[in-house]
Amino acid sequence: MTETRATTQPGASMFPPGRYGRRREARRTRPWIVGALVAVLVIGGLGLSVRLYRMWGDPTYDAKVITYTEITDRQILVDFQVTVPEGGSAVCVLRARSRDGAEVAREEVRVDAPAGEKHPVVRHRLATSARPMIGEVMRCRAAD
Repeated sequence: MTETRATTQPGASMFPPGRYGRRREARRTRPWIVGALVAVLVIGGLGLSVRLYRMWGDPTYDAKVITYTEITDRQILVDFQVTVPEGGSAVCVLRARSRDGAEVAREEVRVDAPAGEKHPVVRHRLATSARPMIGEVMRCRAAD
């Protein structure tokens, strides 16, 4: 049995030389093009992030829970502090969760800042559907 050229040289072309024209060499990607594309994508992502933060993120209305007390089978008392522009109003979403993490209460609470005060402390009683473990402020936004 005789061996053919294709079996003796790994990777050799199976086509007769010169019959189908010259094969093209693989083009080499220029590294500066890849770098430029990555830079454009990063800058575009940062620009989009800044724009969305300006549209939806508002650090002017911020809240933190001070304490939650009076936990019973059907209620929880939540004390929280809200950062509101002086004389402004905010709507905060409060929720209570049970030991297994299930949401047992959710309510929107309106907070009006007294004149000259930017950080009012609010106490609100949430009625729950089961025994709560924790009370928390989800978010605050400007009141309509």
